[in-house]
Amino acid sequence: MATLASVRDGLVAWVARRSVTRWVMGRIGSRALSLLPDRALVPLKRDGVTPAAELERMRGSGPVHRLPVPFGVRVWLVTGQPEAKKVLSDTEAFSNDYARLGAAIGRIEQTPGGLGFADPPDHTRLRKLLTPEFTMRRLSRLVPRIDEIVTERLDAMAAADGPVDLVKEFALPIPSLAICELLGVPYADRARFQELAAARFDLFGGAASALGAISESLKYMEQIVRRERRNPGDGLIGMIIREHGDAVSDEELAGLADGVLTGGFDTTASMLALGAIVLMSDPAARTAMRDDDQAVGPLVEELLRHLSVVQVAFPRFAKHDLEIGGTEIKEGDVVVVSLSAANREGLARLDFDAARKVSAHLAFGYGAHRCVGAELARMELRAAYPALLRRFPNLRFADDEPTFRTASIVHGVDRLMVHVR
Repeated sequence: MATLASVRDGLVAWVARRSVTRWVMGRIGSRALSLLPDRALVPLKRDGVTPAAELERMRGSGPVHRLPVPFGVRVWLVTGQPEAKKVLSDTEAFSNDYARLGAAIGRIEQTPGGLGFADPPDHTRLRKLLTPEFTMRRLSRLVPRIDEIVTERLDAMAAADGPVDLVKEFALPIPSLAICELLGVPYADRARFQELAAARFDLFGGAASALGAISESLKYMEQIVRRERRNPGDGLIGMIIREHGDAVSDEELAGLADGVLTGGFDTTASMLALGAIVLMSDPAARTAMRDDDQAVGPLVEELLRHLSVVQVAFPRFAKHDLEIGGTEIKEGDVVVVSLSAANREGLARLDFDAARKVSAHLAFGYGAHRCVGAELARMELRAAYPALLRRFPNLRFADDEPTFRTASIVHGVDRLMVHVR
């Protein structure tokens, strides 16, 4: 029988092999992206950690822009912060229903499920099931385990010979293992669980691969839910079953759990890697994060705002004709919010002044669909960044240039070689 350590090591090794991860939405695969004009891809492009200069120019010229997207779809990009908040918070005027995307670009039989693609009242009911499990009081039980996971990864990095890939050894394993702890996924299931999660992020696999992974992932999650029905554990799935019973179906709970995984895996991993790049490049921020416990919280918030790894929010669909920022939007139009552009309005540069009052940012979204796992992500970042810098005070780049993603909804770095000694 496999030991706890061997199963965990197997999961970490698998995550390392699948270090190229992407966010796939619907039928927009690598082939479809290659057909889009460059201007349509501007919201997904960056120069290192900085959004494309063209995106900044677009934001400076107005808050709403028509994107040249083919397939007969009218798509609008929102770059202004007030307008972004309006779109993200107005569930009366905008829909997140995934079926509307299918109607726009062709019939899609399999939907991802979860909160991100649901409208009220279903969204309201389902979110109420999750929200209590993501309070700081409930999440506090994970703090010791998150600290252990971080320490385990630092130990592995310290034991390595030569340069270490910070992505596969640190950034990817921490959130994947933390989410498994949160959900209560049995150790024997975790490698397969993560394999399905990464497959639906794989932009290079194309539409068939992504949609197949969505379907298989949801079916697999339903198996876990049925097992938890018989014997509820201490994780999130078991807690919801004990507290709500038949008020939530197996299919709904599987969708919620799957959404927690896909929403918190690649995003937090990207934040850990990109944040490390910024901290290694900024001596003052590095020192504050390492030595000043009071500065950690504000520094994490500034990294979240400045990096905005989730570059665009889930697409919204106009329920009726309306106006945003002086632009007429027609019923059925697709509206995409650039979180990275909106987060830089009024403060395009990085500001690590810990004394500055941290303004509200949109890194976790806004309104009814704001990321329910925001506090879990914060806990992981606040634990991981200081621990990394304290353990390796001489942490530095081993390559001249990290391997950044070129056009991705979740921006990140696929390879980040560092010296730890």
